[in-house]
Amino acid sequence: MDVRQLEQPMSPVSSADTGLCSASDEMLEHENEALKERVHGLERKVHEQNDEILCLRATLADVLRRLNSLESFTSKAPVLHSSSILRESRTRLNSQDVRNGEPTPDRKSRRPHSTIITKRSSHQSTGSLFDNDNCPIHYKPITSPKKQMSSLSSRAYDFQSPTSASMHKRWSSSSDFSAQGIMGSSNSLKRLGSTNSGSLTNLTKWSSGMQKPGLRDASFNEEDGYIKFYLRGRPIVLYVPSHLIESYSLSTVTPGPQSRLKLEWAYGYRGKDCRSNLYLLPTGEIVYFIAAVVVLYNVEEQTQRHYLGHTDDVKCLCIHPNKLLIATGQTAGHDKMEGKPHIRIWNSVSLSTLHVLGLGEFERSITAISFSKADGGGLLAAIDEANDHVLSLWEWQKGETGHKITETKCSADTVIGVDFHPMDRHTVVTCGKNHIAFWNIEGGTLSRRLGIFESRDKPKYVTCIAFADNGDVISGDSNGNILVWGRGTNTILKSIKNAHEGAVFSLLVLKDGHVVSGGGKDGQLTLWDPSYRRTGYTAEVPEQYGNCRTIAEGKGSQLLVGTTKNAILAGSFELPFSVIMSGHIEELWALVSHPTEPQFVTGAFDGTITMWDSMSKTVVWTLDNGEPVQSLDISPDGSSVAVGTTTGKWQLLDMYTREELVQHTDGSEPIQVIRFSPDGKTLAIGSRDNHIYLYQLNDDYKKANRVGRCTGHSSFITQLDWSEDGSAIRSNSGDHDVLFWNPNTCRQILQPSQLKDVQWATDTCRISFNSVGIWPEGADGTDINNCARSHDGSLLVTGDDFGTVRLYQFPASNIKSIGHIYGGHSSHVTNVAFMHEDNRVISIGGKDMSVLQWKVLNQKNRFDD
Repeated sequence: MDVRQLEQPMSPVSSADTGLCSASDEMLEHENEALKERVHGLERKVHEQNDEILCLRATLADVLRRLNSLESFTSKAPVLHSSSILRESRTRLNSQDVRNGEPTPDRKSRRPHSTIITKRSSHQSTGSLFDNDNCPIHYKPITSPKKQMSSLSSRAYDFQSPTSASMHKRWSSSSDFSAQGIMGSSNSLKRLGSTNSGSLTNLTKWSSGMQKPGLRDASFNEEDGYIKFYLRGRPIVLYVPSHLIESYSLSTVTPGPQSRLKLEWAYGYRGKDCRSNLYLLPTGEIVYFIAAVVVLYNVEEQTQRHYLGHTDDVKCLCIHPNKLLIATGQTAGHDKMEGKPHIRIWNSVSLSTLHVLGLGEFERSITAISFSKADGGGLLAAIDEANDHVLSLWEWQKGETGHKITETKCSADTVIGVDFHPMDRHTVVTCGKNHIAFWNIEGGTLSRRLGIFESRDKPKYVTCIAFADNGDVISGDSNGNILVWGRGTNTILKSIKNAHEGAVFSLLVLKDGHVVSGGGKDGQLTLWDPSYRRTGYTAEVPEQYGNCRTIAEGKGSQLLVGTTKNAILAGSFELPFSVIMSGHIEELWALVSHPTEPQFVTGAFDGTITMWDSMSKTVVWTLDNGEPVQSLDISPDGSSVAVGTTTGKWQLLDMYTREELVQHTDGSEPIQVIRFSPDGKTLAIGSRDNHIYLYQLNDDYKKANRVGRCTGHSSFITQLDWSEDGSAIRSNSGDHDVLFWNPNTCRQILQPSQLKDVQWATDTCRISFNSVGIWPEGADGTDINNCARSHDGSLLVTGDDFGTVRLYQFPASNIKSIGHIYGGHSSHVTNVAFMHEDNRVISIGGKDMSVLQWKVLNQKNRFDD
C-alpha cells in the first residue's frame, strides 16, 4: 500500500464522529454535574426532614414530661380527698359505736399522703419524669451498670424504693422515640429505664473517704461535763451545756433531718478551658455543664433541670444524632471506682443513665467525645488526656458498659477536638497542637493521615473543626486562618488568611450552608457564605464577658455563644448579644446571704463581687474590686458589705451604690473571715497571720476605729462566731484550736467552761459542741471546710473537701450524727449559707467556680414544689 494513501486527510464522516464524541462527553459531564447537584439537594432535603422529625420527637418527649409533671401535681387532690373520707368514715363509725353503747378505742388512722411523704426522698433536682418531686414514691436507680452501692444498705437512711418494673411501666410511653437500634436493647432499657442521677445511691458514692459518722477515741467526762476527741493527733475538749450533761451519751445516734435539699439552680458555665460544650435541644433547652452538673436550661421559661450522674468535673459533651441522648465525659475524682474517668450516656428527657463507658479504662480525663453521624450514631469516639492522648472507639449500645472496638495513640501533643464525618461513616477527624489528623476506620482498626500544610505556615494549634454541606472539612487555627480540606483528602482546597485577629476558637455551619467563625482574641463573630466569602455581617462579644469559646445555633437566627469568661450570650448579627448566664472565672471562697432579702453575695480570686437574686436567679450587680476576694459579710441592717481580700486589705462598701466607705489594711496575709457583731457596731477580722482584729464602727459605717488585736492562736483563723449579746467571740484555727475572746478587752477567756451555756448568733465554727457530729471517723481536721446553721436553729449544713454538701439536724452535738449527702460540686466546697428565710441553701465550689442554689424541702412544701 502506498504510504501516501495513509497520509490522506480524514473524511468528513470521521470529523463528524469526533465532534459527536466530544459533544457526547460534554453532555455526559454536564449530566454528571447536574446529577451531583440533584443528589446534593436530595441529601440536604433528607437532613432537613430528619431535623423536622427529630424536633417532633423531642417535642413529643417534652410534652410527655410536662404532662407527667402535671399529673403528679393534680394527683395530690385525690390523695387528700381520700384522707378526708377516711377521717369522716372513722368519725361516723366512732359515733355509731357510741350510740350503740359500745365505744371503740380511738385508733390513729394513717393518712395516705403522709405515707407517701415518708417514702419519697427529694435529694436532687433532676426535673425528669421520675424526679423526686414529680414521682409520688422515691426509687433508687443504679449509679453505674458495673457497680452497685452495696454499702448503701448499711447507711442509716429511711428510704424505700418500688420495683424497677413499675418505674419502667411508667416510662413505657417513650417507646415511640426510643427505638431499639438507638436506645439499646429492650432488656437493657428494662434494667436502666428507671436509672436517675438524682437518687441517694448516686449521692452516697461521693463520700468514699467519709463513709462512717463518728470520731474515733471520743470520750465523755460526766464529772467535769466535757467531751474529748482528737483531730490529727491534737486533743479537742468541748464542754457540754448544763441542761444536756445528765442525758448526754456518746452512743446516742442523731438521725438525719426530715428536711431535704433539692438542687434548684446552678449559676455559671465552664467556658474558660472547655470547648464544644453548648447546644440547643429541640425542646428549647440549652445544655451545658458547670462543675459536676450538666444543666438543661430553658431560657424562656426560666427553668433548669440537672443531670447529676457525674462525680467530678465534666469536661466534654456531645449530642446524639437523634437529639435525645447526650454523652458527657468526666475527669478523675475522689471515689476509687465511680471517681475514675468515664463517659455517661443518658436520656435528656428522663435524665436516666443508659450506659456508663470506660470505668477503669481511661487514665486521666475525657477531653473530647463525638457520636458517629452517618450510621445514625452507633459509635462513639473519645479522647483520653493521657500522655499519648489515646483515641478510642466504642460500640456504646452493646451492654450496659458498651464495647470498646479499638484504641490507638493519637498524638504526643495535646488533642482538643474529635468529630465523626457526617457523610463518611469510616472517617474521624481530630485536631490539636501541631496537627489535624484524618482517621480511617477499617476492619476494627484506625489508620491515620496527617493534614498536609505544604508551604503554608503550620499553626501551633488547630483549634476547631466543622463540616461543610458538601463534606469538606473546615478548620480554624491559632494563626487566625480558616482552612478548607477536601472531602476524603488530607490536602487543603482553600485557605482564608487572617480570618480573625488571633486564634479562631469556634466554627459553626448553619443549616443554609453559611459558616460562622468566632475569634478567641478579637471577640468577633464573622459570617461567611457557602463559598467562604465574607458576607459583611459581623458581631462582637461584649468585652466584659471575654472572647468567643464556642458557638451554637439557637432558635431562628439566634446564636448562642459560650465565652472564655464563663458566660453564655444570646444574640444575632442583627441584634446585640445579651448575657443569659454568667459566673466567676477564678477560685471562689467568699459567700454571705442578705439578712432581710432573698439575695446573696459572692466574691472570688478574679476580684469580682457579685450580688445574686435567689428568686429571679439573676445577677443584681457585679463589682470589679481589683483584688482577689477571700471573705464577705453584710451588716445586720443590710446597708453595708464588708470585703476581705487576700492581701490583708479590707473594705466597707455601700450595698446599693457600691461606693467604698472604709478601707484598712491589717498585715499582708489574707483576711480569712470577716464578721459584723449582732448589733452591727463592731467588726471582727480573722487573718491568716493568726490574729483577730476588732474595729468599732460609727457614722453609718463610714468610720472604723481599731479597738485592739486578739493574740493567742498558733495558726491562721478559719472561722469565728459572735455571741447573741455580743459579749464573746468563738474562733477556730488551722491547727484545730478552739479559743474564746472578750471583745471589749481583746483578751482570751481562759476558762471555756464559763461559756458552755452561751447562745451564739451564728454557728460557722467547724469545731464546737453543736457541730461535733459533722466529723467523720478518721477525720484529719481538713475534711470539713465550713458549716452554717439555719436561722430557726433546726438545721446545719456543711461543705467538705469531697465536693459534697451535707444536711444535719441542729444541734449535731452527738458524735454519731447522720446527715443527708448531696453532690454537684467537683471541687472542695469552700462555703455554705442559708438564705434569711431558711428556704434555700447556697453553696460555692473552690476551683470549680460554681454557685449552687438548693431548695430546702420539708413535709409541708415537698408536694408544692
